[in-house]
Amino acid sequence: MSGGRLFVVAAPSGAGKTSLVKALLEREPGLRVCVSHTTRPKRPNEVDGRDYHFVDRERFQQMVREGAFLEHAAVFDHYYGTSLGALQDAFGAGFDVVLEIDWQGARQVRAKVPECISVFILPPSRPALEQRLRDRRTDSAEVIARRLRDAVTDMGHYGEFDCVVVNDDFEAAVADLRRIIAAARDSGAASAGLGPDRAALRPLVAELLG
Repeated sequence: MSGGRLFVVAAPSGAGKTSLVKALLEREPGLRVCVSHTTRPKRPNEVDGRDYHFVDRERFQQMVREGAFLEHAAVFDHYYGTSLGALQDAFGAGFDVVLEIDWQGARQVRAKVPECISVFILPPSRPALEQRLRDRRTDSAEVIARRLRDAVTDMGHYGEFDCVVVNDDFEAAVADLRRIIAAARDSGAASAGLGPDRAALRPLVAELLG
């Protein structure tokens, strides 16, 4: 992997990761998102090539066999993956790159690109997470219940990441992400002082995982 800086942003479903990354891209012109491939169905408001590259399982599995992905994982019965070619194209164009992926993919990326900067997004509470999932109006009650169960597992991996951002106040969370990027660009590594202190996070994490 050569070129610009690589940032990995992961979160449980409903924590606001997509909205935060979108706002981040609007305010950081030197940053580009690497659009993932997925086998899940396209939602009505999504655009192929902008939100995801939508492919069928046969095509996805072919790409896996060809070694086309930096990382790939199964999430909610569908597959997601980051194209190596798209990542290198972005680096070649002079951009830093952000990957919006889950904790499984983030673990793979850290193993292959240890110099990447990884960030985990936490919601401010479990009720807030549930309300955000309901406000989407895209999933059934059964799917929402499963996403909440899986979110507990996802959030249990927050300690693997370089930085943690709590998405309670949206603008403050965007500002935290921008500070993390600025610190990485200035010093070549994520600052341990960015985001909440890990000890201060313990009551929130206990509530989220309890």
